[in-house]
Amino acid sequence: MAGSTLEIKNLHVAIEGEEILRGVNLTIKGGEFHAVMGPNGTGKSTLASAVMGHPKYEITEGEVYIDGKDVLEMEVDERAQAGLFLAMQYPSEISGVTNSDFLRSSINARREEGDEISLMKFIKEMDGTMDLLEMDKNMAQRYLNEGFSGGEKKRNEILQLMMLKPAIAILDEIDSGLDIDALKVVSKGINQMRDENFGCLIITHYQRLLNYIAPDKVHVMMQGRIVKSGGPELAQRLEEEGYDWIKQELGIEDETVGQKA
Repeated sequence: MAGSTLEIKNLHVAIEGEEILRGVNLTIKGGEFHAVMGPNGTGKSTLASAVMGHPKYEITEGEVYIDGKDVLEMEVDERAQAGLFLAMQYPSEISGVTNSDFLRSSINARREEGDEISLMKFIKEMDGTMDLLEMDKNMAQRYLNEGFSGGEKKRNEILQLMMLKPAIAILDEIDSGLDIDALKVVSKGINQMRDENFGCLIITHYQRLLNYIAPDKVHVMMQGRIVKSGGPELAQRLEEEGYDWIKQELGIEDETVGQKA
């Protein structure tokens, strides 16, 4: 069975009237890992938040589909149920809701009534996944992200990813703030998900993450649109030479699309 497909067509997004995305086109299929790189303020995080339906981001033009279904017509929870997942750059803290309860409720929300995951199966899966991610088992009973370090929050996002098993995941700077050991663990969890039924969009500034998670395609975003695409060698060249050669090649002025991206 072929995996899902996320299609982003000519997407324009504004924040408080300021245009941030200026026509993004991108297609991600099951089995594919894509990386989006680019200077600060070019719209990478805006792309992630807009696709998932954050109310701050106004879609002014364009289309987004998952398996032919109009994502922009869906509420946020409907997007998740359709198979989309966002690992946020700055995960929220939610007091009063334990990690365990949040995960089990989220899994059951995507299942038919009467087909809820059993408690024993859930505990077994969660324990095994936490072991792989080298997480303290006590974190299962702690309130969601409350008092977690930056690295713990990022591991927790990957725990959610692996437990929820979405069709398409968007990972927004999942490597931000991680030391090399934590980066290896997080990357191991993401690589564990790789199969034909799972597609992934990785938003990152740095080649170092892509040393552990090999992308099939790399895209460079500038001035609110994707200006260049290639294979893993593109990320390597960016690491060695920066972005100036792309700006010169394409005649792009040295400016971002604003500080709200």
